[in-house]
This record gives sequence, structure tokens and C-alpha cells, in this order.
Amino acid sequence: MPDRYHPVLVVLHWALAFCLVGLLIAGSQILAPLANSDPAKLISFRLHMGLGLLTLFLMVLRLAVRLTTRRPAPVDTGNSLINRLAPVTHWALYVLAFAMALSGMAFSRAAGLPDAVFGDGAMPAGFDHPARVVHTIASRLLMALIALHVAAALWHQFIRRDGLMARMALRRR
Repeated sequence: MPDRYHPVLVVLHWALAFCLVGLLIAGSQILAPLANSDPAKLISFRLHMGLGLLTLFLMVLRLAVRLTTRRPAPVDTGNSLINRLAPVTHWALYVLAFAMALSGMAFSRAAGLPDAVFGDGAMPAGFDHPARVVHTIASRLLMALIALHVAAALWHQFIRRDGLMARMALRRR
């Protein structure tokens, strides 16, 4: 077994971390408060939707690399519950990221956003659609899970000092 993750997986991990955090911040702190009549909303949607599509592509690529490359053995934390929860939370990150992308596409399409954002259509008056509710709930769950993921990484790095974070670093294998 290797002692580090495949370099492509590492690059995709950090690229997706940047994309997902950026999308979550932009969606909750920039897009949500803007009125639909504000011209900045159109520009923000253009960036948000473009980055969202890129993130979906990178997620599919990362999943493919993850399933086809060897990876280090799971770390034993000394706690059987944490050992069992770690892989569940990692897969939940994938599920929530895909739920975000798919619900975002569903509600933007239902609201007619692609025509307004990437064409010359009018901005919709509202975004009342069940997929928007899914998008919002998934975003909050994803934020919480990312916070847990970061807290666990910091716990490994500074409390346990077990070198876990080195497995996701860009260095020679």
C-alpha cells in the first residue's frame, strides 16, 4: 500500500476544496442577499453556475481517480466509532457535493436561469422550486461536513500528530 494518495487525487482534493468553499460562500453570502433586479446578481450567477459546472466535472474526475488508484490504508484512531465514521463522512462529502450540483442545475433550469445567465433572457422574478430547497439544505449540510472534515484533519495534525495530513500533500511519493 502506498503511504500517500495519488498526486492527481491530491491536486483534485485541494482544487475541489477551493471550489466548494468558494461556491458555498458565494451562494450564501453574495447571491442569496442580492435582489433579483440587481445587475450584480446576473454576474454573480454567471460565475456561480460556471464554477458549479467546473466543480461537477472535477468531482466526477476525482471519483474516477479515487476508484481506480491505490490509496493508503485507513488510519486507526484508537476509537472504533471514529474509524467507522471516517469513510462514511468522506462518502457523504461526495454525495452532498453531487446533490448540490444536481439540485442547482434542476432549480436553475426550472427557473429559466440559463437563458438569463448565458443568453439574453430575462432574470426570473423568483426561484420558488423544490430543487432550491434541496440545494439550500444540501449546502448547509455540506458546510457542516466540511467544518467537521477540517476539524478532524487539524485534530490529526496537532493533537494526534499521526502524520495523516502528509498523505494529502504534494510531495514526492
